[in-house]
Amino acid sequence: MSKRGAGRAGLVLAVLLAAGPAAAEVQVRYATPERFTDAENRFASGQPLRVTLAELTRILVDLGTARLRPDERLDITILDIDLAGFDRPGFASPTGVRVVTDATPPRIRLAYALRRGGRIVAQGEDTVTDINFLLTANPRFSTGGLYYERQVLRDWFARRFPAGAERG
Repeated sequence: MSKRGAGRAGLVLAVLLAAGPAAAEVQVRYATPERFTDAENRFASGQPLRVTLAELTRILVDLGTARLRPDERLDITILDIDLAGFDRPGFASPTGVRVVTDATPPRIRLAYALRRGGRIVAQGEDTVTDINFLLTANPRFSTGGLYYERQVLRDWFARRFPAGAERG
């Protein structure tokens, strides 16, 4: 390697070291999304499936990168989605509306694997839901879609992946 090449390699290494530790990585996959219980706009009362999945991916990545250690990687496979509420065609509008009641909580079934240094340190399958979601949520101050789903996922992350010191 020439002096010039060695200098560049040293510069790249210095930039990587100066950048600090890498952020946690979160990978989200969807198993047969076309068969999910309720994840799309069936009666023009909400978002299309691709928008729902993109928003859910953003929520999971944001929660994971904020909660996990820099050396951790979380792989999540979404197995089923049942959004909060239900579609009500033709109700109060020609296109329909999504009606949310305490009897229609969000439910997300997922499988996960948490890796640290390439080794699996936690894995499992969970159904993420909260039958009291309307008592603890306040969507008036929310930005973005899938507010109720975001809330139950935030609670799941806090329970499943406690702060760094508590996980060892």
